[in-house]
Amino acid sequence: MKTNKSYSKRLKLTKNGKVLSRKPGFNHFNAKQSRTTQLSGKKGQSFLIKNKPKSHLLPFS
Repeated sequence: MKTNKSYSKRLKLTKNGKVLSRKPGFNHFNAKQSRTTQLSGKKGQSFLIKNKPKSHLLPFS
């Protein structure tokens, strides 16, 4: 099965096996947001991927 490369570039695997992604909606049009909102968008968001789609989305698992 092929890996979805466009999606896998947005993910990062931590040392303990957690999957992190950036929060959506923080690429542009950030000038109107407060500074705290802008900085909160830089933090990673952790989520769970089940085993079946994990092989499709992550090339390193």
